[in-house]
Amino acid sequence: MPTFEIISIIVLGVLAWLWFDSTQTRAIAVRSAKAACAADGLQLLDDTVSIASLTLARNEGGQLLLRRTYTFDYSDTGDNRRRGSVVLLAQEVLLVNVGVRLAGPGQTLH
Repeated sequence: MPTFEIISIIVLGVLAWLWFDSTQTRAIAVRSAKAACAADGLQLLDDTVSIASLTLARNEGGQLLLRRTYTFDYSDTGDNRRRGSVVLLAQEVLLVNVGVRLAGPGQTLH
C-alpha cells in the first residue's frame, strides 16, 4: 500500500474514534448538567450542551488526555437564561458550574 493510503486510513480511524468518544462524553455532560440543575432547583433549557473548547491536559498521573468544556443554558426563575458549564477530563467530570446564587433569608448555600 502506498504511504498516502496508510496515512489516510490512520487519520480516518483517529477521526472516527474522536467522534465516538465525543458522543459518549457529551452524553455524560448532559447527565451532569441535568443533575446539577435538578439539585439546585433550576431548569435546564433545551436539554442539551454545546462544546466550547477542546484541549489537551494532563491528569494527576501525568497522562495526556482530552479536556472538554461544554456550555449549557439554565433558568432559575423560568423567564431568564443563564449560562453554565461542564468541564470533563477524558470522561471524568471535573467541574459543573451553574453560577453563583446569593442566599436569601432563611436559606443556606451548599
